[in-house]
Amino acid sequence: MHSKSAFVYRQVKRALRSGRYAPGQRIDPATLAAEFNTSPTPVRFALYRLVGESLLVDRARDGLYVPLLTEVGLRDLYDWMERLLLIACDIDAMPAARKTEQLELTSADDDLVTLTWQLFDAIARATDRRNLHHAVKQANDRLAPIRKAAQELLEHRFEELSELNRHWQARDMPALKSALHDYHECRKQLVPCIVALLSERSDYLH
Repeated sequence: MHSKSAFVYRQVKRALRSGRYAPGQRIDPATLAAEFNTSPTPVRFALYRLVGESLLVDRARDGLYVPLLTEVGLRDLYDWMERLLLIACDIDAMPAARKTEQLELTSADDDLVTLTWQLFDAIARATDRRNLHHAVKQANDRLAPIRKAAQELLEHRFEELSELNRHWQARDMPALKSALHDYHECRKQLVPCIVALLSERSDYLH
């Protein structure tokens, strides 16, 4: 039971992280049980673990859903992510000469949602501060479905991420902090448009 639940947990979390499920989408345990060829019980254990991480919300009799944030909630989440990453830049525990994995950015057709998650995770992981890294992972996971769904509102996603990655690889922390601020400020200004778009799409999912 535990191994099946852990497997489903990892798979659904990976799917949420990639943006497979849209904000406002209902997650059906029976459908997942059929997909993973298991009984509903370990699926429910896995899904309620994700509820505990704020990656799903429980609407009681209505079921489990990917969170659909309000304007205030989304703005706060963007602000929280920015603050965490700026703290990570200030710590800068990793020497510039130390090798880290290189993000491969080749074109605007890349999976920018996954690459953004990986870059922000790398910045936090480099601090060697487990609590900070954990907080960034949580915010990163919560933002992933939103990044996927709101891509069409952001024309220069590839250029933004390329700039962030370039500053990170060079360990130019002042430039990285400035670019991270601009990145999140752009999205905070678009919050009303993003929430309206997500709400409209959520209506079609019901």
